Amino acid sequence: MTPTRGDERIEGRSYKDYAYSPVPVSSSSAVYGTSTPGRESVELNIRGKESYDRTSLRTVNNRPEEMTEKGSKRLQFLAAAAANLSVFATGAVSGWTSPILPKLEDDGGPLGSPISKDQSSWVGSLLSLGAMVGSFLAGYLGERWGRKRTLLSSLVPFLIGWILVATAVHVAQLYVARFIFGLALSFSFTIVPMYCGEIAETSIRGALGSFLQLFITLGYLYSFLIGPYVSYTVFWILCAILPVLFFVCFMIMPESPYFLLTQGRRDEAVASLAKFRNKSEAAVQKEADEMQMMLDEAFKNQITFSDLFKVKANRKALIYTCALVSFQQFTGINIVLFYMQPIFISAGISIPTEQATIIIGVVQVLASGITPIVVDRFGRRVLLVFSSIGTTVTLCALGLYFYLKEVQQANDVVNQISWLPVVALVLFIITYSVGWGPLPWAVMGEMFASNVKAKASSITVSVCWFLAFLLTKFCNNLEEAFGNYATFWVCGVFCLISILFTVLLLPETKGKTLQQIQDELSGATSTTLHAENGTKK
Repeated sequence: MTPTRGDERIEGRSYKDYAYSPVPVSSSSAVYGTSTPGRESVELNIRGKESYDRTSLRTVNNRPEEMTEKGSKRLQFLAAAAANLSVFATGAVSGWTSPILPKLEDDGGPLGSPISKDQSSWVGSLLSLGAMVGSFLAGYLGERWGRKRTLLSSLVPFLIGWILVATAVHVAQLYVARFIFGLALSFSFTIVPMYCGEIAETSIRGALGSFLQLFITLGYLYSFLIGPYVSYTVFWILCAILPVLFFVCFMIMPESPYFLLTQGRRDEAVASLAKFRNKSEAAVQKEADEMQMMLDEAFKNQITFSDLFKVKANRKALIYTCALVSFQQFTGINIVLFYMQPIFISAGISIPTEQATIIIGVVQVLASGITPIVVDRFGRRVLLVFSSIGTTVTLCALGLYFYLKEVQQANDVVNQISWLPVVALVLFIITYSVGWGPLPWAVMGEMFASNVKAKASSITVSVCWFLAFLLTKFCNNLEEAFGNYATFWVCGVFCLISILFTVLLLPETKGKTLQQIQDELSGATSTTLHAENGTKK
């Protein structure tokens, strides 16, 4: 018996009532209104389910208005933007060193006496060390408290850090402040990708995951625009406002439905999912059921830390994400951003260094805005390869410039190409911001199973910021031992290697559901329907 539209009826019920019954069609009571199943009821249930499935596919294709809730993605974008305001605040923290360190090295500012190059490197690098340690705390709290509460709690280390900066009279106080800022940063980088990956529909998951790079570059630009032109006191006040703004905006956003389901709070999870999809709770029941099935499968066994390495899918996901953040750091991005002004001074460019860093910041923001638009169209791997090629070429060009300047001392040639550092850095920022900036975090948010996501994300973030610490702390030593050109050329070699990694090893996650990604990592064949085209993978 095949249900049709109009006035046709199935066992005394109209088609419309049948199709939207909250009782599963496999239940005999859904057809007969009785709890006494028999052979006929079983057969009718099977036929009814088959008819329902066929009709469901027809309604997806025909999309009659009276039977389909269109929904909206607006709240998903707003929630992702609100969460990423914490990343915006960390961008301002990270960019704070660019205008402030030259002042501290010159006259000491509020410290009273100038700081040394070594002390300056500690101020720049302790942020990364704090993030490396804090990522494990962030992962633990994200699993216990939830994504929303954990992210909101980052306001505490933010405010403590700015209070220490405001009252600093010795460089040691700045060390402590920067380490505490690293704790706040780790909350953002661990939790925000998890949250965005869990609230997003498949078609926009890459875009929401790419917000992180856009917002952190906005934070850098905020510091570059303000820092050189205001006093030390005004600067920290304007930076301290940002985490408060994040707290106010994100406080009204829903919790991740995935986390609520893991806590057994199904009603709250369905309500959260309905808000994110802008649909009725009845319309999101099927998606909630699919989430629950995936979580039940993931959590059927007690997960230990060692399972991150024993289970094939977990191990592969961890290797891929740790490799991605490692290549991200070995592009040399933190060396460029933490020491933007010293690089321009070393290059001897004719425009003021404050203006040069603002130019770089604007370019970075504009380039970072491209990825959310194109990532779900072109995929992750294409953008990463493009980014690798661009960063390789520009780093080699920078290395060549400094080799001619420092080793060959070809002053005539150097004067003729004095434009090269600015052009190379602009192109470096563009290509980095399109690929290696945002995509490691986007992939991290979608590659781990729900039962290991917090633990695995903590490890990935810790690896990222451990490498960032090493590079920012000891890049001065490398430069003194081998010269600026060696630093850029070494980073260029890693960018070249990243092309091979992306092409030969990294799987594409574009257009795949979270379950399909897990199936591919484990080597299983996904039988779930593709969210976009209704076909099997």
